Order: sequence, then structure tokens, then C-alpha cells
Amino acid sequence: MLIRVLVILLISTNLLFANNLSDKKNCSWANNSEKACLHIIKKITNSSSNNEKKINRYIISRKEILEYGAIDLIDVLKNIPGVQITQSGPKGQQSSMFMRGTNSNHTLVLINGIAINDQSTTQGLHDFGVDFIQTIQQIEVYPGSSASQFGSSAIGGAINIILAGDYKDSFTYFSDVNNNYNFLANKSFVGNEESLNIKFGSVKNKTVSARDGSNKEKDKVLNYTGNLNYEKWLKNNLRSFNTLYIRQTIAEYDGSSANQEGYEGDNLMYTLQYGLNRLEENKDDNLILYYNGYDREYDEKGTIDNYYSNTGGLKGDLSRNLNELFSYGLGFDYRYDWGKFDNRGSYQASTKGHTDNFSIYSNIGWNFFLDSNASLFLRNDNHKLTGNHQTYKVDLNKNFGKVNLGISHMTGLRNPTLYELFGTDNYGYSGNRSLRPEKSATNEIYTKMNLSETLDFSLTAFRSSITNNIEYVSNRYVNDTDDIDLNQSGLNSELHFKTKETNYKIFSSFLSSKKENGTNQLRRPRKSYGMTVSKKFNYKSLGDFQITTNYNHYGKHFDTHSTNFSTIEMDSTDLVDFNIIKKFNNSEFVLKITNLFDENYQRPHGYLHEGRFIKLGFRF
Repeated sequence: MLIRVLVILLISTNLLFANNLSDKKNCSWANNSEKACLHIIKKITNSSSNNEKKINRYIISRKEILEYGAIDLIDVLKNIPGVQITQSGPKGQQSSMFMRGTNSNHTLVLINGIAINDQSTTQGLHDFGVDFIQTIQQIEVYPGSSASQFGSSAIGGAINIILAGDYKDSFTYFSDVNNNYNFLANKSFVGNEESLNIKFGSVKNKTVSARDGSNKEKDKVLNYTGNLNYEKWLKNNLRSFNTLYIRQTIAEYDGSSANQEGYEGDNLMYTLQYGLNRLEENKDDNLILYYNGYDREYDEKGTIDNYYSNTGGLKGDLSRNLNELFSYGLGFDYRYDWGKFDNRGSYQASTKGHTDNFSIYSNIGWNFFLDSNASLFLRNDNHKLTGNHQTYKVDLNKNFGKVNLGISHMTGLRNPTLYELFGTDNYGYSGNRSLRPEKSATNEIYTKMNLSETLDFSLTAFRSSITNNIEYVSNRYVNDTDDIDLNQSGLNSELHFKTKETNYKIFSSFLSSKKENGTNQLRRPRKSYGMTVSKKFNYKSLGDFQITTNYNHYGKHFDTHSTNFSTIEMDSTDLVDFNIIKKFNNSEFVLKITNLFDENYQRPHGYLHEGRFIKLGFRF
């Protein structure tokens, strides 16, 4: 079904834009050009020129994604300080991410600044295991409570997936001895005032069983991803932009170690965004109409469970740069969520309901007194059932030569999901419409040091707490009333050395994440660290090639035993991936080795991960 839809889209868009783009020409960036023939703009929500650069974030570009040899989002996110990920088996299986030690539903996921968290999941967590990376242009990670910028669920932080045109036509294909593959086709049409970019990718992976046991069988995942980006300049300072994204992931999974065959999940997600951007000197205005949809189906040996959720909304913001000292921004976001699901197995549950939320937000950036900056971000969310709630962020920072030192205080919230509000099950649960949102507060001190033209270092110390925790008690979700917070604290660092030929990144995270009783939260290691080394070589006999090595240490942590459900300590893992890119004119041949030293590990307990695998590929 999805393939037919994508084929129709590709044909129709080619026919639709054939006349306008038939005079395709190469985009020229000559030094004597008065202006670029194509202008790609991406802006952080609720920001303005004097505070946008002060917002802490990690940016992973398309170039880095290719150097990593990444296949899914997890391949990239595991290299970010403060991010811990567990996945219930090999690629395609369900995954959970804990940003700065918060819960797996405390990370907000966005596409081009629009939230996409699935409201049909029980607690609103995003499953990173079904997201593959072929059509993604850039990934931005915002650690810390970010509700004043992005909205509900950004208690631990936010991840923004950038879908934009890639104007370098290409075809990429990888395979291995097991006939697994991943490929991407990218095609662009560029005219004087408009551009169309079409991407289609697919992944097939079948390597190991998700669950350990006596009757292990390999679990397969098959993914299709399509992305269409169209931009048109209506006037010199006004452009329209459209993004269509469709992702379908079909994955086999295991019910238990003794009951493995006959289980399959079909996860379909799609988003459509249409926007207008007016860009003038000292002005940047945006208006975006958006729609997100999820259609998930799970087959448990003939028992079919269906989950549907939809979001529609309108978002607008403006930013103004008054002078070198002051900038400000204003905006609004109205979103309407509705959905339903039916679980028909031995555990029977259903949900049907809808909510809406209207938010207004603003920010001020003030450059004052000798390279100092003060930033204030404010937001009010008016939720249909939980009412009005305010979040904010205050940031002060100052440059001391090549050293920037800052301090921030930020708040967050997570509104309850459709299931928590409206769900029912056969064990007596009924939704609680009186739930209040979870709230958080975070304090952090950070420094960024430009030690030289090629070397920089960043260090962040943080402490956060979460109140009004939503818990499942006596067959009902309720807010915690014992006045004991969930507390997290930690220290994250990154050292970056970059020259024309070499790129080194060394990162580390030290974390303390506690339950209300003071014991450690599960699946959050106290320490994790890693390193990425990328080096270009040019030899007369071998030509140009590039080697990238990625090392990742996931420290000791506590987990739940998969059969007797006791709390156990899990050993650390040390994983190394290896990627070689050999260039031939306009082509690249790639050798990728994952889990180079063939480490045997489970994360979480009872769920197997891939050993060493070798893949060969090429990119035109």
C-alpha cells in the first residue's frame, strides 16, 4: 500500500512540476554572485537573533550521518552526551531513550519544529526503534527542560528532525552476506524560483532473534521511508515550503523466549507541513499548517490490535531584531489531538478521545555590558482538560575571551496522554480526566571554550527535579501526592578537534537518577562515554578515502530480570563501529563493520543484540 502511494506521489509531482522545472540548471555559488540561487533557512522555535546562538544544542549534519554509516536514529543519538538508549533486540525493535536520566516519555520529538509524539501510546513515549535515517537531513538535540521553546513533554529535552531538500542527486545501496540491504534514492529539480526534492529509502534487516531462548528465530524488519520537499519563492522576501513525510516499519518481534513466532508490528506514520516564510532585514516571520498521523497494527498470532492517532494544527511566530542590543520574538501554536485504539488480546484495552491545546510564547534577547547576554523565554499552554500552565527559561552568559560561561534555569511540563485521560481496560482501569501535568525544573551551569581554531570543549553540570509524577495506582493513573520529587543530576562534556583532514569527538556523561525511595532508576548507567574519530587520507597509490571509527561505552546499570522480574545489575558494554569510504570521481564505495569485536550483550535483559556484521555499499 505504502509503495503504491509513494510511486503515485513521485509520478504526480514529476508531472506537476515538469513545465516549471524543465529548464533545470546547476546551482551556481560563484564568489561574484549577488545572491545565492537557493536559500535554505531553519530557525529554532521561540527564538530571536540575540538568543538563538545561546541555546545549547548538539547538531548532527548530513555529512556526519554519512560518515557514521548510520542506518537508524539510534546510530546517531547514542553519540550524544546525556542520552541513554535501550532497544528490545536488533534494529526495528522497540526502543526507549532516557535523556538526562528522565523517563522515556519525557523527550519531545519534532519534525521541522513540529511535535510528533504519538498520542496512541500509553504514556506518549516516542519509539526511536522504528525511525530510519535515510531521508533525514539533520538532527538537533536540545538537552534539558525545553517546554518554553517546544511545548509539552520536553522535560528531559527535545530532538528536532530536519527534513529539507538535499540538492545533490544520489543513489546509495548497502548489502551484506545475509541479503540485508538499505538504499536511498535522492533526486532534485531546481528552477529559478522553486525547487523540488524527492527522497525514497528502504531498509531490510534480519540478523538475530530479539529474545533469548531455546527456539530462537531471526526477527526481520522492513522499512520504507519517503520524503518530498518543495519550496517556491513567491516574492523576493516571501517563500512557501511544503514537506511530506511517510514512514512505514514492519517488524517481527517475540512474545517471550518460549513463544517467538507469529508476532508482527506494522507502524505507519505520516506528516504534512505547509508553510510561509517572510524574511526581511531584522525580521523573520513563519506560518505553518501541519498534520501528523499514526496507524499502528500489531498481529499476535492472529489477534489484531489497532492504534490510531492524529494531530492537526496551526503555528505562527515572528522575530524582530531591534538593534545590536535587543531582539524579541512572539508566537502561537494551536493543536488538536484525537485518536482511538483497541487491544483485543488477553489484555483488553480501548481508548477514544480528543483534546486540544493553545499556546502563546515569547522571548527577549539582550546583549549588554561587554559581551554579556540575557535571554528570557516564556510560554503559556492552555490545555482543554488540564487548564493553563506556564513555563519559562532564564539564561545569562558572558564571554571571557575564548571562554563562554553561562547559567540557566528552565521549567518543563508533560500533559497526560489520551490513554491516561480516556482509556479503559479489562482490569478495571478507566481514564482519569482530573490528571494534572507533570512538571520539572532544571538548573544548569555550562561553559564553552574555543581553545584554538581547531579545538573546542564544552562542559555542562545540571540538576533537575520532576513533580506531579503520573503513576499507576489501584487500576488508575493518578498524580503523586507524597511531595517527593524524582531527582536527576549530572555532568556532560564534549571535546571536539577538527582540521581539514581530521575530526575527533570525545564525549562523556556522569549521571545520578533516583526514584522516590532514593534507589537508582533502571537502565540509566552512572557513566557512559565514547569517541568518534574521522580521518581523511590521500595516497598516490590508493587515492582519496576516509576512515571513521566510533567507540561507545554504556556503563553498568540496574535492570529488571526478564523472567523472574527481580532487580539485577547489568555489566557495561564497549562497542566499536568502523566505516571506510573510498572515493572514485563522483562515486563512493563504503565498507561498514558494526560491533567490530563481536561483543555479546543484552540491553534490556533478555533481549539480544547483533554481533559483528560487515556491509558493503556504494553511493553515486
